[in-house]
Amino acid sequence: QVQLVESGGDFVQPGGSLRLSCAAAVRSFNIYTMGWYRQAPGKQRELVARITGGGSINYADSVKDRFTISRENAKRTVNLQMNSLKPEDTAVYYCNAKRPGDLGFGSWGQGTQVTVSS
Repeated sequence: QVQLVESGGDFVQPGGSLRLSCAAAVRSFNIYTMGWYRQAPGKQRELVARITGGGSINYADSVKDRFTISRENAKRTVNLQMNSLKPEDTAVYYCNAKRPGDLGFGSWGQGTQVTVSS
């Protein structure tokens, strides 16, 4: 189990930007696939973006061209830059860490709230 701590959630107006960060307490951070997921009230948790240890990236169609995921292995952090935010981006955002070969769901952070509203 990897300890993950998210930060950066806030209240922002539509069209605004936020940057989420997730710090991981694990030595072999560089081999982990790191992901950002979100869960809105009454909805299932969904993948937002994911980056492998080798740097391969996947985005949900709903956030392509607006969100950017990046990792800083030396700092053991993964970031999510969110631009052009929409009300439908409102959710609790969770960081996930999954080791290669892990057949389970990996480790989760406690979540950080993002609210987009005018």
